[in-house]
Amino acid sequence: MGRPLALWWIVIRPLYTTVDDVLLTGREWFTGEVPEAAVVLVHGFSASTEDPKVCRVAEALQADGLDVVAYDARGHGRSEGASTLGDLERHDVAAAVDVARERSERVVLVGASMGAIAVLRYAASIDDPESLDGVVTVSCPAQWRLPRNARGMLAAALTRTPPGRAVASRLMRVQVAPRWTNPEPPIDLVPRITCPIAVIHGSADRFVAPGDAAELHAVANSPRRIELVPDLGHAFEPESIPAVRDAVAWVLAQP
Repeated sequence: MGRPLALWWIVIRPLYTTVDDVLLTGREWFTGEVPEAAVVLVHGFSASTEDPKVCRVAEALQADGLDVVAYDARGHGRSEGASTLGDLERHDVAAAVDVARERSERVVLVGASMGAIAVLRYAASIDDPESLDGVVTVSCPAQWRLPRNARGMLAAALTRTPPGRAVASRLMRVQVAPRWTNPEPPIDLVPRITCPIAVIHGSADRFVAPGDAAELHAVANSPRRIELVPDLGHAFEPESIPAVRDAVAWVLAQP
């Protein structure tokens, strides 16, 4: 199913400039042959293109004969700017889509958690949503609500308080914007997307409830697909890889 290793290569280049002039560092996994399509892979909060979990997803998709374009989201890793938790990150997605189209006219967006919010916001905002071959979300919330547990309290502190943002900057190397923009939640974005959409969620996700996946799937246009993955926690865990590969293949098989 994969390609010979000799025909693969990886490129790292700080050349992604967004329409609001944020410089992003990108990483690309290319297949040496003409790719069937290109995947724009978007990580979640506090991750980056150096995260082994993100890299494993990219390598699996590359082994399927796909180009993969990823980047450190604004405020993360080696990129400039400040994180808006999925709102202005739509501009990051747009910059990566432009790079992906350099080698393939077919583009699929795959985002996890904050990255899922970003790809939905981009797909819902473009003039021609059908110019995308599809969208795959992993661990995406439907509404702006945090779980009433330690992880939810920590997330709120890190993103919505000055001391928390200072900790995120110093210990996590994530710059969080000081103001929450309160944009439309994902459940309001999904109905505006007309390309195929696949919703993936983990049954063991303690940060975003599995029921959010059902809410998003219920308002999605056809063709649509949902998969609840047993034992998967949050975002790009190893258990998500088979589901992501299957979802991308399903998207590309749609007429």
